[in-house]
Amino acid sequence: MNEQKSLGTLRHSASHIMAAAVLELFPGTKVAIGPSIEDGFYYDFDRSEPFTPEDLAKIEEKMKELIKANEPFTCSTMPKDEAIKEFKAKGEKYKAEIISEIEDDKVSIYKSGAFTDLCKGPHVASTGEVQNFKLLSVAGAYWRGDSSREMLQRIYGTAFFTKEDLEDYLKRLEEAQKRDHRKLGKDLDLFSVSDAVGGGLVLWHPKGALLRDIIESNWKKFHLENDYALLMTPHISSEELFNISGHLQTYSENMYAPMEIEGNPFRIKPMNCPMHLMIYKTKLHSYRELPIKYAELGTVYRFEKSGVLHGLLRVRGFTQDDGHVIVQPELLEREVITVFQMAINSLKMFGFEDYKIYLATRPEKKYVGKVEDWDKAQASLEAALKKTGYEYEVDEGGGAFYGPKIDIKIKDAIGRLWQCSTIQFDFNLPERFDIYYIDKEGKKTRPYMIHRALMGSLERFIGVLLEHYAGALPLWLSPVQVAIANINENQHEYCKELLNTLKKNGIRAIFDDRNEKIGHKIRENAMQKIPYILVAGDKEKEISSVAVRARGNKDLGVMKIEDFIKQAQSKNVPGVNEL
Repeated sequence: MNEQKSLGTLRHSASHIMAAAVLELFPGTKVAIGPSIEDGFYYDFDRSEPFTPEDLAKIEEKMKELIKANEPFTCSTMPKDEAIKEFKAKGEKYKAEIISEIEDDKVSIYKSGAFTDLCKGPHVASTGEVQNFKLLSVAGAYWRGDSSREMLQRIYGTAFFTKEDLEDYLKRLEEAQKRDHRKLGKDLDLFSVSDAVGGGLVLWHPKGALLRDIIESNWKKFHLENDYALLMTPHISSEELFNISGHLQTYSENMYAPMEIEGNPFRIKPMNCPMHLMIYKTKLHSYRELPIKYAELGTVYRFEKSGVLHGLLRVRGFTQDDGHVIVQPELLEREVITVFQMAINSLKMFGFEDYKIYLATRPEKKYVGKVEDWDKAQASLEAALKKTGYEYEVDEGGGAFYGPKIDIKIKDAIGRLWQCSTIQFDFNLPERFDIYYIDKEGKKTRPYMIHRALMGSLERFIGVLLEHYAGALPLWLSPVQVAIANINENQHEYCKELLNTLKKNGIRAIFDDRNEKIGHKIRENAMQKIPYILVAGDKEKEISSVAVRARGNKDLGVMKIEDFIKQAQSKNVPGVNEL
């Protein structure tokens, strides 16, 4: 058993111990499900009273008692009908519902001490093996994720094999809370979300909008340099477009209800790709033109339940850095390598150097296209990955229903993985839209199509950037790069001249001319994580200089303004991510 599976077993066992503790402390509580997850475990409970922080402390203490008792985890089987009857008799309706949907005649039951649970396992040998754990939080969760069903209380926890690993994780968790992009977005006045506007719909404030513009401008330049044609498509279209694409059949639960325009149904777009293909179809294409590369910063809208919305990371309206490569089959491998390297170069530009790469293959049941075509596409993607020289893992069955894909996850400053870039092969849309090109023999030939996103979405990527840098963005990304502060009124005009000089030299600057003490100005601008603060008093004014403070309370001394500009310009370059 590998370490991750073994850790999952430990955490799943901890979830059982937690459930047992809850039932002892709060009789009448009903249990639902309690799996291990990537960073820990949870269990869902149906209880009329909300769990409090004090309750979590009591549950932890009771868990310690159960662990000390060192009760074995024992497995047995029970006839399905008998199990339903037994769990119903105990009032455990959620377990009875799960059992009723199991196809086998028998179900597996795990017991530890007085607690009996429906479970496939596996578990550790006994409760005594779960020594290093911590309960973390309580959240609401609909039974089976269905908002029409019961609202349950989900208690999250984590467990590790060693005390050191647990302490390291809790420290990372504390650091992650400090880096929470929602708090940074408010503190740095970048964005907000308003109930009056609607959940998951982001309002970008002036500095946040400028940050977006910096990223978007760089994105456009980067794509033009890589031979992409920039597109722009509408936010709504006739419903028929999404009928052709298949989104109405496969994705309708994530789409917003139709609106009627002159008697015809229209939809807010959830995807950009159908419109890109309509542009492709406006004229005949030769093999000599391929690959054709389209790119768009296209804003799309998808329905997400309110319970999963999370700042910039999970929203209802977002801008995809979308791209589609239409390519002849024999060039697929070459173009996948090109797109992959482009994704890596883009991520490096933003300061991400550590990745986990996955090849996601054909789902077991729901997929379109022939198996032999899938095998061919997967072989091309895998061959391309091997040629890049990067290590990768195979995510069996993790492909989209319309084709295999490559996923790139980035590791941030505190070791968390974030899904960003994806390169997806598509069997579905070229067929549905009947796109073709004229090959060397003059015949109509079906091209292949690659969907790709380098950042995923601007909203989510900016959220990741804020947490990675703890809000202290590199100079080239900082909406405000320099704050000028005068000591008193004597330097007011001099500082205004400095401001204009910086702006003329392409440096984004502000002048803090408030009638406040200089220490107060420095502190407040430092809290805004502005890379440089330039202080001007009478001495600096006399010699056309400034006292320079770099972010992190670094005193760089007095500089001539032209020397500072030269230094700032050398670092005001995409990919230079340190002051």
